[in-house]
Amino acid sequence: MISYVALLHGINLIGQRPVSVDELNKYFELAGFTNIRAFIQTGIILFDSDETNESLIQSNIEDFIYSNLGYRVNVLIRMIHDVKKVIKNNPFDNLSNSEKQNLYVTFLSNAPAPALRGALGVYSNDAEYARVVNKEVYVYSPNYGMTCFSNNFIERKLGVTATTRNWATITKLPEL
Repeated sequence: MISYVALLHGINLIGQRPVSVDELNKYFELAGFTNIRAFIQTGIILFDSDETNESLIQSNIEDFIYSNLGYRVNVLIRMIHDVKKVIKNNPFDNLSNSEKQNLYVTFLSNAPAPALRGALGVYSNDAEYARVVNKEVYVYSPNYGMTCFSNNFIERKLGVTATTRNWATITKLPEL
């Protein structure tokens, strides 16, 4: 069995597209996954599967959610050991614990094309900055609600699907 993390984007568990954690867990169970656990209302589901093809898992989850909810939800899949690498590879690890409250990770569907990897650097400044590492963008912003490095901005600049979570959430995932 392989432990995976599904990061759901385009679903708001308490907003315009409300779906309860119990309902999402049920969909994952019906899709054949085991050891399913939702991480509160974050749009993150942890689960186990024998399947090794992450693209197949992703499309199966997206199709299953669509067939049950009637709308598309983008899903990004990472193995739990990949999430541990995201934590280990933090290029801003020199931040204090209080500064890490302003750290976010944007998970990308694919690594950006080499020509685009530096596309975000131009927008960095003394207050906020971003760095691409593999299939993630690490964003430091004291006011993420007003950042230029929003999820939509990163998707447009890098030409990928993305979803963002705060550092505190990311660091808790391996413990679940």
